[in-house]
Amino acid sequence: MTSDPIVPPAAIALIGLGQMGLPMARRVLAAGFEVRGADPVEASRLTLTDAGGSAFAKAAEAVSGASAVITMLPNSKIVREVLLGAEGIARLLPAGTLVIDMSSSVPTDTASLTAELAGLDLALIDAPVSGGVKRAIDGSLAIMAGGRTVDIERARPILAAMGKSIFATGPIGSGHAMKALNNYVSAAGLVAACEALLVARNFGLAPETVVDVLNASTGRNNSTEVKMKPFVISEAFNSGFSLALMAKDLRIAADLARHLDLPLPQIQSVAALWEQARTALRSDADHTEIYRHLKAMVEATEAAQ
Repeated sequence: MTSDPIVPPAAIALIGLGQMGLPMARRVLAAGFEVRGADPVEASRLTLTDAGGSAFAKAAEAVSGASAVITMLPNSKIVREVLLGAEGIARLLPAGTLVIDMSSSVPTDTASLTAELAGLDLALIDAPVSGGVKRAIDGSLAIMAGGRTVDIERARPILAAMGKSIFATGPIGSGHAMKALNNYVSAAGLVAACEALLVARNFGLAPETVVDVLNASTGRNNSTEVKMKPFVISEAFNSGFSLALMAKDLRIAADLARHLDLPLPQIQSVAALWEQARTALRSDADHTEIYRHLKAMVEATEAAQ
């Protein structure tokens, strides 16, 4: 198996051309790679072909001739099905092909997957991202890469096309663990900001003033800086990252803490709150709509009094 970095004009198969996968594919194209994308949604395929890539409805068609395969899919179960299911692509890949799972997957699932792929002489790294659609578009994502150093270095030119900050986090699965923990901290900060805004509004404080003070004070966080005014106070709720995906990532983080026998109450309660919101709101709710869920809880309590 070669250890040489994968550089342009090598062909990269990208499985999953969703809100994140499509702009990431365009960044890989812009770096000079050939991109062969796969997605069941015709509109996404047409967008990629318009950008200069090749697009296919089936993953098996996209991986032909690819030096590396990127999966950008909703969860571990789907990643495994695409790779090792009845129509799995892993058995179509030549020995030495590098698989890069950039999905938000369960770390323990990733560890078991790498062992199965190794049996087919395929290498796997997990390299989930943070930064949202905006940073996927401009290629400034943060990428957390877990796996063997030699495999991460092979992937580095590809990852550099999509991300500004690339962190080698440790053994396989560590990237997925880090992504879940990052989203836990992000989600907890968003909940805190939304709760503060609800209290402030009921007391008579102007929402914009609350956010301005937080951003000039120790309460400043990512949510106060980039989410509260454009998405929450405006009630646009269109940040581009779904509440269901955030809830899934928080459950991964909470389950990881439980798997490690760590009695940490807040990570469990935050995960439970987001799961409640996922059930209560519509299926395509944006993650900033956690504010709507918290507001509904307040209003329900007031109505009962």
